[in-house]
Amino acid sequence: MTDQRARAGTALPIIRSIFAVVAGFATVVILSTGTDQIMHALGVIPPGSMWNPWHNALALAYRCLFTIAGGYVTAKLAPRSPMAHVLVLALLGIAGGVAGVVTTAGLNLGPRWYPIALAVTAFPCVWFGGWLYQRARGRR
Repeated sequence: MTDQRARAGTALPIIRSIFAVVAGFATVVILSTGTDQIMHALGVIPPGSMWNPWHNALALAYRCLFTIAGGYVTAKLAPRSPMAHVLVLALLGIAGGVAGVVTTAGLNLGPRWYPIALAVTAFPCVWFGGWLYQRARGRR
C-alpha cells in the first residue's frame, strides 16, 4: 500500500502542473472567444474577415490582456516553479501563433500582420502575466 501512495504522491504534482498550464490556456481561449462573440453581438467588430485595422488592433489588444491573464493563472496554480510552468504555456502560445500564421496564409481573412502579431506577442504577454504573479507574491 505504501508503494501505491508513493506513486500517487509523485503523480499529483505532475497532474497539478498539467492543470496549471491547461487552466492558463483555457483562460486565454475562453476570454478571447467570449469577447469576440460579445464584440460581434454589439456590432463593434463584424463577424467574418477583419480588414479594418482598428478592429484588428482592438482584437489584438484584448487578446494580449487575456494572454497576460493566462500567464498569471498558470503561475498561480503551479505547484512549484511558477515561471517554468509559464514558460511551457508561452511556448505553446508561440506554437499556436505560428500555426495560425501558417494555416491562415492565403485565406484572405485579414491583414497578414494580425496573426503574426499574435504569434510575436504570445511569449512576452504570458511571461508578463507570470512576472505579475511573482511580483504580487513578493518573489523575484
